[in-house]
Amino acid sequence: MEEPINIFEQSSGIPREKKLQTWLIGRPLATADAPHQTIGKLVGLAVFSSDAMSSVAYGPQELMLILAVAGAGALHLALPLVVGIAVLLIILTFSYEQTIHAYTNGGGAYIVARDNLGELPAQVAGAALLTDYILTVAVSISSGVAQLVSAYPGLNSFRVLIAVGLIFFVTIINLRGVKESGITFAIPTYFFLVLMLITVVAGFARYFSGTLGIVVEPPLLEHEYLQPVTIFLLLKAFANGTTSLTGVEAITNGITAFKEPRAKNAGKTLLLMSGILGVLLLSITFLSTKVGTIPSDSETIVSQLARTIYGSRGILYLLVISSTTIILIMAANTAFADFPRLGALQAADGFLPRQLTFRGSRLVYSSGIVLLAVTASLLVIAFRARVTGLIPLYAIGVFLSFTLSQTGMARRWWKAGHLKPGDEVVESGSTLRYDKGWVHKMVINGFGAFCTSIVAIIFAVTKFIDGAWIIIILVPLLVTIFFQIHRHYKKMARQLSLENPHTSRMITRNRVIMPISGVHNGTLAGLQFAKSLSDDVTVVHVSIDPAETAKVKSKWERWGEGYRLVILDSPYRLFLEPLLAYIEKISLILAPNEIITLVVPQFVPRHWWVNFLHMRAAETLRKALLHSKKIVITEVPYQVD
Repeated sequence: MEEPINIFEQSSGIPREKKLQTWLIGRPLATADAPHQTIGKLVGLAVFSSDAMSSVAYGPQELMLILAVAGAGALHLALPLVVGIAVLLIILTFSYEQTIHAYTNGGGAYIVARDNLGELPAQVAGAALLTDYILTVAVSISSGVAQLVSAYPGLNSFRVLIAVGLIFFVTIINLRGVKESGITFAIPTYFFLVLMLITVVAGFARYFSGTLGIVVEPPLLEHEYLQPVTIFLLLKAFANGTTSLTGVEAITNGITAFKEPRAKNAGKTLLLMSGILGVLLLSITFLSTKVGTIPSDSETIVSQLARTIYGSRGILYLLVISSTTIILIMAANTAFADFPRLGALQAADGFLPRQLTFRGSRLVYSSGIVLLAVTASLLVIAFRARVTGLIPLYAIGVFLSFTLSQTGMARRWWKAGHLKPGDEVVESGSTLRYDKGWVHKMVINGFGAFCTSIVAIIFAVTKFIDGAWIIIILVPLLVTIFFQIHRHYKKMARQLSLENPHTSRMITRNRVIMPISGVHNGTLAGLQFAKSLSDDVTVVHVSIDPAETAKVKSKWERWGEGYRLVILDSPYRLFLEPLLAYIEKISLILAPNEIITLVVPQFVPRHWWVNFLHMRAAETLRKALLHSKKIVITEVPYQVD
């Protein structure tokens, strides 16, 4: 057996790349470098936890915005609601910690649902998560811009442009690779955590010493008509606050990015993330209610809290706002890490375009990253980078995926409990073995599924009119599209399968037709190729200008080597229609074992922009004759300067 040839062994050992692409995302990485692109716990916390961490900047605010419609006196209810959210966080953490150790190859809700609940629930989970990741980018970036506008109100009119620019920046960083993007984002993530912890500690110190005070010149309440505090209002506020939990599942989707032992490292990272998130959520909400912050689009509660704790808009305040803005931008990185991975999994199963499974030059799923960036940018433009407008669309998808994931895990433990000790069942995502602790594990995941399903229902009901109906319609629509794609791939696989081979008809004669516009070196190159295919070569010229046609006839008599030239008169100065009519006429008289080959000479200029100066005849013919079974189109390139 011959050794495989490495065409890139010469010189630098990597394929030649365009200078701009190399400058933006770096030199290509070989496939063998993949194991070296994994990350540890500290970098993993930055890559997969920035979404959850950053939610403390908008989760409590969005909760308080709903309570504010009942007046400033209702804002004290924010703390007990956040306590409920913290309890839900604990439940999710224990549930997903079990998922990490059961599914060490990652995949999260999609893989769990596929292995335990079936294809339909898996695609629902996939659609819900993909939608959520897109919204994560839009909400995080928009919230980061809101922090920036709080400190510099003059930038308000440029918020959409700034948001789209930031999405482009995060996209470029992620195209450079998981390891490089993780290291890039680790510094600002820990910068934010340190500053927020300092701010919280300083706030509690001033609170217990009695020197904390209240917000000076808070924003005005943006509600002229106050509503009473009702169960519906509290549920709506709770639903808004649960957006703080939307990044909890991210680590389970990205286990393969961690160094070995990856399940252990991912599990520890999840526990660390949840602990920090819970502390910050409770602390910021508690201090915000004590200083009298007013939720507003004009100034965030983080801004109000920071300037109250530090007593001014000095350097510490600016550092807090800067770090919060940066972490909100970095939060989009979690979606950029998980969206392409999930897209690749679904594509590998045949429910999304296969292109999403291909890794780019930096060993990341480049197509998925670009798709996420474009979709999120369109969403930001549509909602003018306003967090309040995007929040009603947010979290339904992720809580639906939470529910499916936990239900799938409960089903998994039930299956494991009914195996005999020592038995194994190999599934697509993992290997199922008997587990003596299956009962309490099933209870934990079952309770988690119950809680998250209640939250999903609350969110769908309370936010339906505000825009949640869009997601309720969008998810089934996406699932329908996924199954249409899957049906196409299965049908094509059946037709291409060698298990049921179709007897190909033997080609006994090849009629070659070569359309030309003039006689020149490119034409003669095409003729030489046509001669190699068959002795039956017909050259066709569509006559639009009699004078030009006379020149073609004269030159062909000298250079055409005796091959026949057919002139097609075109009184209406059309090129394609007479040629297609002639080809159709010939195809009608073909014998069963005959085919037509169209040989099209094509100029290939050195500079791409010169293509606009020439007719792309081969492309035009290919589109027109794509579905013709007995016609083959061959392009003969002729390089010109």
